[in-house]
Amino acid sequence: MDEALLQAKYGTLIRILEDCESVCIGYSGGVDSVFLAKAALLSLGAERVLAVIGRSPSYPAAQFRAAVEYAELLGLPWVEVSTHEMESSGYVTNSPSRCYFCKDELWSRLAAVATRHGLHTVVDGANADDAHDHRPGARAAREHGVRSPLQEAGLAKDEIRELSRRAGLPTWDQPASPCLASRLAYGLAVTPERLAQVEAAEMLLRRRGVREVRVRHHGDVARIEVAPGELDAAAPTIVALVPRLRALGFDRVLLDVEGYRRGALNEALVQLTAS
Repeated sequence: MDEALLQAKYGTLIRILEDCESVCIGYSGGVDSVFLAKAALLSLGAERVLAVIGRSPSYPAAQFRAAVEYAELLGLPWVEVSTHEMESSGYVTNSPSRCYFCKDELWSRLAAVATRHGLHTVVDGANADDAHDHRPGARAAREHGVRSPLQEAGLAKDEIRELSRRAGLPTWDQPASPCLASRLAYGLAVTPERLAQVEAAEMLLRRRGVREVRVRHHGDVARIEVAPGELDAAAPTIVALVPRLRALGFDRVLLDVEGYRRGALNEALVQLTAS
C-alpha cells in the first residue's frame, strides 16, 4: 500500500468533510460508516455531526446494537429513524433495482432529519470500490443530493480498513454487513418472515464461530456462503446445524463450495449482460 497516496487520500477526505460544513451521516455501524463518522468528528466536531440509523426488518438487531456501541465509544451523536421501504412495491417485488427503492426511502428520511437539525449535507459511506459494483442505491443518493466523501476521496475498502486500524477503531477487520434483503434471490418477494429467517440462520452460524457468512435465500433452499479460508472448518458445523436450519423453514441447505465473494447475488446479472 502506497503510504504517500494513502495519506493524500485521507487529507482529501478531511477537506471534503470540511467543505460539507456539517453532516448527517447514513450510519449502519459497518466499517465504512464508522470510519467516516470518526473522520467527521475530527474534522468538524461533534456539534456538527449527527449519525442516523435507519431501522427496518432488513437491518439486523445485532448490527443495531453494535452500531450504538461504536457510536457511544466515539462520542458520536446519533438518532434512529424508522424506514418504511416494505410499503414500496418496487422494493418488495425484489427486482435488481430493489436497492433504489430502499435508499430512496432512507435518504428521504435523512433529508428531513438534516433539515430539522440544521445540518448542511447528507453523506453516506460508499467507497471507491462500490463504484464498480451493481449499486442502484447510488442513483437514489444522487437524486437526493447525498455526497459520498470516501468515494470522492478515492478511498478503497482495504485503505479504509488500514486507516481504521491505525485509528484504533474496533471495526477495522469487521466483515462486511449489507442489509438482509441482499440475501434474497432476485424475484423472491421481500417479506419480514424471510428476512427473519436469514437473520436467525446467520446468527446460528456466527454463534458457532463462522465469522464471515451469507445465507442466500432461494425460497425453500438456503445456500450458505462462508469465507474461502473458513470453508474446511465451517463445513462440519454447517452439517451439524442442518436440522436447526430446516426448522427455520428451509427444506434444503446447500454449502456453496466457491465460498463467499462480493456481489455473488449479481453474478447472474453479469452473465445476462455478457450474453
